[in-house]
Amino acid sequence: MKRFFVLFGAAFLLLTGTVQVQAQINRDVPVSQMFRMAEGIVRIAEPNQLADTLSIWGDISLPGKYMVPRGTYVSDLISYARGPLRVQSQETQLDWSRVRLDIAISRYTQDQGEQLVEFRYRYNEPVPEEMRYFRLENNDLVSVQASRRPVFIDYVRVIAPTLSVVLSTILLYDRFSGN
Repeated sequence: MKRFFVLFGAAFLLLTGTVQVQAQINRDVPVSQMFRMAEGIVRIAEPNQLADTLSIWGDISLPGKYMVPRGTYVSDLISYARGPLRVQSQETQLDWSRVRLDIAISRYTQDQGEQLVEFRYRYNEPVPEEMRYFRLENNDLVSVQASRRPVFIDYVRVIAPTLSVVLSTILLYDRFSGN
């Protein structure tokens, strides 16, 4: 019985002490700059700050819905989403100097309807001035598409399987029709 009271008392002190310590910690520690609210929803703006809700889709590392401070720039939103996807495999690594980013911003307003603003730039060129200082508004939809010019290995990867199937078919036909 004594053991029960000791365990009960220890649990009671632990729980009440933890609640008080946790309340003290919550008051002393500032709110995180980036907080994942749910799957695909990220809050960047502080709780008491005016915020816009934006969506970012496409070839981006962390696509989803972002709650960002009002007046956020396009480049900031792409940075919050950790930039474009890194396209690489065991055989090859993407040459970023050849990559072109196409960024489309879809905005709907009552008086003007649907508007589309597009930016295009390459990694080895400076970011366009218009894109650097383009302010996003509430409910904007940003889509990012990373593309590059095909290189020789891309053509080989397309032609080789097709050529293999054609030659295998010819060999099989020759083998079975020769009997």
